[in-house]
Amino acid sequence: MEQESLKSLLEKRSEILWKDCIPHISIDCVVFGFHESSLKVLLVRLKDQELWSLPGGYMGKDEEIKIAANRILNERTGVRDIYLQQFKVFADLNRSEDFFEGYPDNLWHKQRFISVGFYALVNYTDVVPVADEFSGDSEWIDIDNLPAMMMDHRSIFDKALLTLRRQLNYKPIGNKLLPEEFTMPELQKLYEIILGKKLNRGNFYRKMIGYDILDKQEESRKGGAHKAPNLYKFNIEKYTAALQNGFKEGW
Repeated sequence: MEQESLKSLLEKRSEILWKDCIPHISIDCVVFGFHESSLKVLLVRLKDQELWSLPGGYMGKDEEIKIAANRILNERTGVRDIYLQQFKVFADLNRSEDFFEGYPDNLWHKQRFISVGFYALVNYTDVVPVADEFSGDSEWIDIDNLPAMMMDHRSIFDKALLTLRRQLNYKPIGNKLLPEEFTMPELQKLYEIILGKKLNRGNFYRKMIGYDILDKQEESRKGGAHKAPNLYKFNIEKYTAALQNGFKEGW
């Protein structure tokens, strides 16, 4: 059976979106995951297209924007407990004009949209990327090996990463990106990859202990030829307070 084209699918969906959603506002999500010492981002590729995009969607007429963002990401990842941070509004003229050239002017997707950007931090192992009816692929991709992206999605990604780096200077990061138990070198590696620079091991250890957001576990990690490294967990109550109040000292 021949598959429907992207154009045909969008034209069918357009009628529903005009009825159910708020026009001219869209949501684009930059979903970060950490796996095998690599920071990854979740991307999708529309049918009939070579360019990749960020997961996104629209806000229902009776829906709050953060609830809409959570819904969109749950549909893409299967994960419900997602750390979401709104970081910027993208409102340049003709953001999508070239992409929808040749489509009818009354198509929902061809209208001018102001996009609200969110970044999300998720546990890589909890996520099963889902391709919907409009997508050919949905994959985790290393941030250092990004493919060509549609419209202004690369700019949205770049701004999300910059925001994450800046917020790392005064907020804790890692609760959703690392396993429940982790070593200090694993936490340092995560910070180094996000910041894009090496950190002094001793200074990093002192800062993280000084932040008082980690609980050292009684048992060390087993295995290996060297001394078993200590394991830590985030103290969720203190971690949450640090997210709200921030740190006095950055990196």
